[in-house]
Amino acid sequence: MIVFKALSIGFICVLLLSFGQSLAKATQSGEIFASQSWTTARRDSAGIAPDPVRFAHIAIVQIYAAPTYGWRGLVAVHPWIIFKQAGSTRYSRYEVIGWGGDNVVRRNYQISDGYWFGSRPRLLADHRGAHAEAMIPRIEAAIGDYPYGHTYRSWPGPNSNTFLAHIGREVPELRLDLPANAIGKDFRSLTHPIGLPPSGSGLQLSLLGLLGLTLGVEEGVEINILGLNMGVDFKSPALRLPFIGRLGYDKVEKDDG
Repeated sequence: MIVFKALSIGFICVLLLSFGQSLAKATQSGEIFASQSWTTARRDSAGIAPDPVRFAHIAIVQIYAAPTYGWRGLVAVHPWIIFKQAGSTRYSRYEVIGWGGDNVVRRNYQISDGYWFGSRPRLLADHRGAHAEAMIPRIEAAIGDYPYGHTYRSWPGPNSNTFLAHIGREVPELRLDLPANAIGKDFRSLTHPIGLPPSGSGLQLSLLGLLGLTLGVEEGVEINILGLNMGVDFKSPALRLPFIGRLGYDKVEKDDG
């Protein structure tokens, strides 16, 4: 009983400290609170994606995540994937959107590296060249096989993070490490509670994304309680924390092919 109380108090303290850090960061940057409406929020290019015309000769695959719109940006992120084949001068962007249609998987909803309603995106993965070219057909197949194309729930999923986690499992060469505040990435149906983590390498046990444990090469060790994740990344040393995502070395999976 004493151990349980100590763990409970520690968990609550981590939550409070993580939320405070997230709030302080949002207040300092002003991005989350900069816009008060969907129509006026910034959605122009963040200048991160390579110019597809200049780099027309190579294939490119990139994954981004940005704080979600409004107050929810304090606790969670929204991710998406972009890619183009060699010879193409235009990116295709895919993500899950919970409004505006029966099919939640959207193509080219916004520009490739645009601000997500006022929030600057962060690059999570960057693959280029022959390696990226080989991945694109498998990424497209994973998009087509997404099992929740007509279902969306902000918490605990399936949502936009569930979608990217599905792609990561199907294409482990992406080495995708979704941050701890990617709520929904651990969503699994009750009929398949055990399987690969979002990185596609390791083991995950999860009950509807509400309670679980992840052991992965990219993720390290991470526990999930009510959709709030915390753990330790050993490959690129960092704490994995709710609301914040990660605290430690920045991490971008890169492969120049």
